[in-house]
Amino acid sequence: MLLKSMKEKSVAGRMRTLLFTGVVALSFAGAGGAMAAGCTKQKAQWLSGDFHQHTLYTDGSTSFDFVMGKDNAFGLDWWANSEHGGGRNRDGEGHLWTDPNFYPTNPILGDVSGNPQVMWRWQSIRDFVFPDILRNRALYPDRKIFSGLEWNVPAHEHCSTGIVADDASAISAFEFQFDKSDADKSRIGEVTPYGTLVKSNKTHTDSVAACQWMEDQYRNGTIDNGWIIFAHVERAGVWKGTGGGYNIENFRDFNNAAPDICFGFEGAPGHQVNNDRGFGNTVTCDENGACTSSDFGGSYGGVGYYSAKVGGLWDALLGEGRHWFNFANSDYHSHYTVGGDDFYPGEYQKTWVYAVDKNRDGDFSLDEIADAMRSGNAYFVHGDLINHLEFEAQNNDDKVPMGGEVKAGGTIKNLKLKIKFKSPESNNCMPNDYITSCSPPKVDHIDLIAGEITGKVDPGDPNYTKATNPTTKVIATFDANDFETDKEGYSTIVYHIKNVHKNMYFRLRGTNLAPNTPFETDAEGNPLPDALATKHLGIDGAQEAWNDLWFYSNPIFVYVK
Repeated sequence: MLLKSMKEKSVAGRMRTLLFTGVVALSFAGAGGAMAAGCTKQKAQWLSGDFHQHTLYTDGSTSFDFVMGKDNAFGLDWWANSEHGGGRNRDGEGHLWTDPNFYPTNPILGDVSGNPQVMWRWQSIRDFVFPDILRNRALYPDRKIFSGLEWNVPAHEHCSTGIVADDASAISAFEFQFDKSDADKSRIGEVTPYGTLVKSNKTHTDSVAACQWMEDQYRNGTIDNGWIIFAHVERAGVWKGTGGGYNIENFRDFNNAAPDICFGFEGAPGHQVNNDRGFGNTVTCDENGACTSSDFGGSYGGVGYYSAKVGGLWDALLGEGRHWFNFANSDYHSHYTVGGDDFYPGEYQKTWVYAVDKNRDGDFSLDEIADAMRSGNAYFVHGDLINHLEFEAQNNDDKVPMGGEVKAGGTIKNLKLKIKFKSPESNNCMPNDYITSCSPPKVDHIDLIAGEITGKVDPGDPNYTKATNPTTKVIATFDANDFETDKEGYSTIVYHIKNVHKNMYFRLRGTNLAPNTPFETDAEGNPLPDALATKHLGIDGAQEAWNDLWFYSNPIFVYVK
């Protein structure tokens, strides 16, 4: 349980107060698991996961069972098989569908006139992947494995999706109807529990309809749960109306159509061993440090520009009060030790969610984990920089975690923000032919970021395409000199803000790097483009990833009017 009283002391370290006049204190509490706000009789637990990874079923380089084994070996509590839609010519062990030694009867259904060796993903997900998932659930009974799809979004790039249901018929129907790489028409007009199937996979309007379709299934109870979380959102550059990546108006459209399903993106892309930390296209940096590319300068501390830029696109969405949350995954295809760009799932990036055992059965179900993602009580981390984070806001007796809302009828005289974190003694960094040095994970500083909430922008408003929030600032920085660690490894920061009279949101980011780390951080401790480190330090992408660790919390919303 949270300690009811704490000894507080003034912060002596580096602190900035840009928006508010705040009173700050630190205290150091003992270990203990916090209970979910309003759910003190329900058991809850932080669970780590990865919902974006690939096997031989699509363009991964290793078998389905191999990847599931790595998920388990690196200690993930939950994960999803999430691979591209469209058509593929092999199963999860690499056997061709047309190989009579493994498939004496050709199993391929649907229209295959264009390529008779290809099975559409609507079929392989339903008839082959899902049985493999069931088999691996039995192999790893203490883990939770989701049925997912990396959706090729009409008129856009990619997206991680997942559906919780008794079978894979719903996600199969989703892929058939809405994946832009699925050209099969054989199921048009088929009557299913999810409605009569159509083909709607060309335009942005179709992608919005896909979000609405899954929202309808969730609300109608034809599926137990689901999500649509957009992947490596900067990689393809700006959206050009008929193709490309994503602009802010796209995310607003998706969230408007399906607020329970489209509730976030992968702010930190996978492929973290890539020299551009997740993006495959070339990033060019001049001698002054200015970087240009079609993906806005690549990643910054392993995090995409949309999330890493304070006051940028993510902050613009949060400034509307949107429950739009941030996640990270491996996007594993091939490990860096065999020429790939990737860490194994759970080896480097993790998403942690706070799952509540609502059924009180001593277990955390797929449904409860999906609810935890939607709640926003979640954070992502590189290299196990931390393995525990609680971030709470409190006004009088009203206390909420990440993703929650504090609601007051007027000015809050004393808003209390509490941060509790822990770093493990070691992480998965191991010297090898690519990595020459490893250091124990240790937080150097944590930034508290805040911005104003001004309400949702109407689609007809010219600001609907505006992707900045100029009110967002780093309002306080807690450096390593202010951290003390109790015998169980937990540190707690308590920050008081007086007289909050505007609707606000608050979020955190932390890193192992000090300000002014050459080619990594600027004088204020902000991340620099990762292309700078690649160019000037001349180190392998794996080494750079382990050198440069960050975590990002999700926001807390505070309403005073």
